[in-house]
Amino acid sequence: QVQLVESGGGLVQAGGSLRLSCTASGSIFSLNTMGWYRQAPEKQRELVATITRLGFTNYADSVKGRFTISRDNAKNTVYLQMNSLKPEDTAVYYCAARAVVTSNLKVMTDYWGQGTQVTVSS
Repeated sequence: QVQLVESGGGLVQAGGSLRLSCTASGSIFSLNTMGWYRQAPEKQRELVATITRLGFTNYADSVKGRFTISRDNAKNTVYLQMNSLKPEDTAVYYCAARAVVTSNLKVMTDYWGQGTQVTVSS
């Protein structure tokens, strides 16, 4: 009902930058908080950053000052600008969104993208 497609991952050297994008599509009535999570090998998935529909943001301590989350409501898209990348940022990055679909207006559901690989070399 809601599809999230990420793009922008890749391999960069430490200190470099990447910009991730995630676009939501489907029978969306309301797209609320969106965010990015990441999962490194043999680690649990962790929150990276979230942003509400009105632009309030929240970041993990490990990325504060380096990453910036933003969104374009007209495009149903959320972005993650990643600067000063470190090897420990290497992970699969997942886009997430909390949404209400037109077929069920009384329920808010979390949706996940398939993930995009970010690899940072030293």
